[in-house]
Amino acid sequence: MNLNLTAMPTTIDLLHLGLAVFAIIFLAAWLSARKNAKSQSIAAQPAPQPVEKPAEPAPEVKPEPVNPFKDSTPDSALQLLALLQQNARFIDFLKEDLAGFSDADIGAAARVVHEGGQKTLNEYFTLAPLRQEEEETRVTLPEGFNASEVRLTGNVAGKAPFIGVLVHRGWKAVDVKLPKLAKEHDAAIIAPAEVEL
Repeated sequence: MNLNLTAMPTTIDLLHLGLAVFAIIFLAAWLSARKNAKSQSIAAQPAPQPVEKPAEPAPEVKPEPVNPFKDSTPDSALQLLALLQQNARFIDFLKEDLAGFSDADIGAAARVVHEGGQKTLNEYFTLAPLRQEEEETRVTLPEGFNASEVRLTGNVAGKAPFIGVLVHRGWKAVDVKLPKLAKEHDAAIIAPAEVEL
């Protein structure tokens, strides 16, 4: 039996029609299965991650330096200096060249400065001694003593307790009552110039 595969049928019979429909259904099912397998394969693959640039190192943040000092304005110090000048001629005395004066003249001027300075302290400050013991007596400083209240001098070695002689009792301000300054007041003017007319 010789089969001629190049010969085209001239009529379509039921068998060939069935084979053609079967081939189309088979082809459609095969394409559908292939499409599902491909989409499942794509879904099963991890999504491609976006390519990230290597992160630049963050700039080093240096902490702000801690300032161990309190801010202060010179106004109160200038005000005290002005009060001492007003009551005791304090600046005049300290700025004077005393080389040409006798000890008696210096003593007389020192008395004025002392009386005026004492008046200023008593009027605007309440002061108290830091230590209650008498000067030139032996004292013991225990471990943990307040170093801002006591200054050690002489042969300082080792650690507390320290035993020594009280040379000075120290002072602390219990109260300060400086007068209030007007906002427009220039505290840098300690004593105005005087012009007599």
